[in-house]
Amino acid sequence: MENVIEMRHITKVFPGIIANDDVTIELKKGEIHALLGENGAGKSTLMSVLFGLYQPEKGEILKNGQVVKINNPNDANSLGIGMVHQHFKLVHNFTVLENIVLGAEDTKNGFLYMKKARQKVEEISRQYNLKVDCDALISDITVGMQQRVEIIKMLYRDNEVLIFDEPTAVLTPQEIDELMQIMKDLAKEGKSILFITHKLNEIKEVADRCSVLRKGKYIGTIDVASTTKEEMSEMMVGRKINLQTEKTEAHPTDDILVVKNLSVGKKGHKNPVNNVSFSVRKGEIVCIAGIDGNGQTELVQAITGLMPVLNGTVSLNGKDITHASIRQRNISGISHIPEDRHKHGLVLDYPLSYNLVLQRYFEPQFSKNGFLKFDEIEKYSEKLIEQYDIRSGQGSKTIARSMSGGNQQKAIIAREIDKNPECLIAVQPTRGLDVGAIEYIHKQIIRERDEGKAVLLISLELDEVMNLSDRILVIYEGEIVGELNPKEITVQELGLYMAGSKRGDTNEKDI
Repeated sequence: MENVIEMRHITKVFPGIIANDDVTIELKKGEIHALLGENGAGKSTLMSVLFGLYQPEKGEILKNGQVVKINNPNDANSLGIGMVHQHFKLVHNFTVLENIVLGAEDTKNGFLYMKKARQKVEEISRQYNLKVDCDALISDITVGMQQRVEIIKMLYRDNEVLIFDEPTAVLTPQEIDELMQIMKDLAKEGKSILFITHKLNEIKEVADRCSVLRKGKYIGTIDVASTTKEEMSEMMVGRKINLQTEKTEAHPTDDILVVKNLSVGKKGHKNPVNNVSFSVRKGEIVCIAGIDGNGQTELVQAITGLMPVLNGTVSLNGKDITHASIRQRNISGISHIPEDRHKHGLVLDYPLSYNLVLQRYFEPQFSKNGFLKFDEIEKYSEKLIEQYDIRSGQGSKTIARSMSGGNQQKAIIAREIDKNPECLIAVQPTRGLDVGAIEYIHKQIIRERDEGKAVLLISLELDEVMNLSDRILVIYEGEIVGELNPKEITVQELGLYMAGSKRGDTNEKDI
C-alpha cells in the first residue's frame, strides 16, 4: 500500500519549546493512523503543520510521493487535506449549510447560489449516515452535531486525507460509537485518516497503525492489533501506567453539600432541572451520571452561582448559599472544575500565573493595599506548575491560549485543588487528557476524598464513573432517577438508567 502523505524530519519551534523535534511519519492510502502522545507532546502542532496553519523550521511534506509546499489551509484543501479541530471552527450565528460552504461558495452574478450546495450536502449526509439539519443555526445544535458539520465540511471539499484532532473529547459515549463507525466507513471508501487521541480504547477499536510522540520527539510506529494498551501507554509516557484506579473503601461522615428540591429554568418553560434533592458527605465521591444534555450543566451552574435558582435551596456546611455570589461560594469552600475550560475556566489571553490566582488575587498573600504582589504570584505559580506538571513553553509567563488543551485543564485542576476546598465540584475533569494525566488527576480526586473533602463528580466517561464513584446518582431529563452503588451494578445497567428506560428509588427524597 503506497503512502499518500509523508512528513519527513519536521521540526517546529515556539518560544521556549521545541514542539516537534525531527519527526517523520507516513500515512498509507485507506488506513486509519492514530497519533498518540501526552498533552503537549506535539501532536496538534504536527497536524497543524500538515494543514498549513504553521510553517516548520525544517523538514518536508510529500503527497503521493511529490514534495509539496503548504503555506496555508487553502493550499491544504486544494491538495485534498482537511482537518476537524479539537475546538471547532464554526460561525455560531450561521446555519449548518452556510458553515459547510464557507470559503467554497457557489456564486452567480455576485449572489450566493445554494441549491447545488444543499443537494451535495444532502447526498454526503445520506452516503455517510451524517444526518444534519441544513437550516439549523450552529448555536442551536449539540456538540456532536457540530462535529458532523465539520466532517461534512471536509467531505464537501472532496478531501481525501482527513485529520481528526481529539474528535471524541466533547462527545457522549453514544456519539463516540457513531463517530468510530463513520471513520471506519470513510476508510472503506478509500479516505486516509490521521486521528489524534489519548484514548487507547478508541485506538484499539479503529486504528490500523499508531505513531507515538513524546515531548516533541518521534518514539515509534506500531501495529495496533498486535500491541496491548499497556505497551502503548508505556511508549507514550515512558513509564508503566496503572490503567485501573486504586482506592480504599469510603468512610463518609457529615453532610457538606445539601441540595433540596432544586429547580432551575425559566417560568413558563420546561425546567432543565426539576425538583432535585441529594447530599454529598465528607469523605465521599458522588457522581452525577447521565447522557449529555439532561440537566447536568444547569445543575452545576445553579450550585456554583453561574445560574439563578427557580426553587429550592443549596447549603454548604449547614449554611444556605442559594443566593450567595460566586466569590462568597468560593470563599465558603466550593471549588469548581468547569465543563468548558475556555468559557468558564480561564482568561485565555492572561498569562498562566494570573490564571492560577484568578479567585485568590485579593488575598493578602497576593495583594497589598489594592496592588498585586507580582513576585508572590509568580512564585506561587511556579510551585503549582512543578507540582502538577503543567507543561508551558515560558513557565508562568506563558499565555494560557497558547497551551495545549490538556495543560490548560491541568492548570484549572491545580488552581481548584490548591484552594483546599470543603467541596470539590469536578465536571469532566479528565476531558482531553492522556492516560498519564488521567491517572494523576484520579489520584488527586481520591486524595481529596481521603482528606475528608466532599467531591461531586459529573462525568460522561462511564469507566471514570464506575472507577471513581462511591455513589452514583443518575440524572435523566432533569430529574434524579436512580441512586446506585458502583460495586453492585454493571455498565450496561447504568446505561439503561441513563437512557431513561429504568428508574429506581433514591434515598434523598426526605432530605
